[in-house]
Amino acid sequence: MSTRIAIVILNWNGKQLLEQFLPSVVSHSQGAAIYVADNASTDDSIAFVKVAYPEIIVIQNQENGGYAKGYNDALKQVDADIFCLLNSDIEVSPNWLSPIINEFDNNPNTAIVQPKLLDYKRKDHFEYAGAGGGFIDKFGYPFCRGRIFDTLETDTGQYNDNANIFWASGACFFIRKDAFNSLNGFDESFFAHMEEIDLCWRAFNLGYTTKYIGASTVYHVGGATLQSSNPRKTYLNFRNSLYTLTKNACGPIFFLILTRLILDGIAALKFLFELKFKHILSILKAHFSYYAHLPKLLKQREHITQQKHYYKYASILVRYYLKGQKTYR
Repeated sequence: MSTRIAIVILNWNGKQLLEQFLPSVVSHSQGAAIYVADNASTDDSIAFVKVAYPEIIVIQNQENGGYAKGYNDALKQVDADIFCLLNSDIEVSPNWLSPIINEFDNNPNTAIVQPKLLDYKRKDHFEYAGAGGGFIDKFGYPFCRGRIFDTLETDTGQYNDNANIFWASGACFFIRKDAFNSLNGFDESFFAHMEEIDLCWRAFNLGYTTKYIGASTVYHVGGATLQSSNPRKTYLNFRNSLYTLTKNACGPIFFLILTRLILDGIAALKFLFELKFKHILSILKAHFSYYAHLPKLLKQREHITQQKHYYKYASILVRYYLKGQKTYR
């Protein structure tokens, strides 16, 4: 018989994070099965888990396929109605699961859920990775309630609601098993970054609902695997954003892509002024990878069966940089 909910923590050489954050997960997740899915670590993190937490089920992947393949491989071995994909650098709070389970029980069309994400280092501030739930603009730039670009809001209870959102953060990502399987999981070509937005967009195009539940709170360190200063992260963010937009956006795609390429060029100029030459190279590499995969990406658009309005604002860049609107509200 399957478990109601399984918490699956993806690990790669993360013993220190597991030591720090597993205690809260174990203490506050009564009734859930807890898994650590290891992406071929070379440290002794799995030995630590087996000794310190024998009740936790360990799944050992054969390679480090990043977030996307790592979870795709691991979840084939998990039998539960609801998957919770939880980063290893998250502290959960008491009673964090109950509001999430209530949402799934009361709303059958809800396929994906995210709790409130606050900053572990500044617990009165929203955290970059998901804050109060994600949206996207016409040109594929993601933003959140509580976080637009690098501006993070203080949590004053303004997002204590339940709300329909466009995408849920992969840092703490709940999804029904049936929905995950019907969507064929994450796109493994992404490796890491924005694969959750791609999955949520595909879910949106098929009529699934993604929700934010403000009564559930977790605290995220963020950047524990790849920091924002890492050119590899710049490469993945720019490449995967183009992948996501091309695969999923309705309407005339080539106008959107042309505009987006111009905007990415402006971003490269910003890095030039900041003397971040490796990041400029990362953007160029991201574009070359995108061009090489464009035929495949266009073919993947075949799953779009209906024209749906996906964006809340035409351009978040205009609202943020030209109109000075720094907060979601």
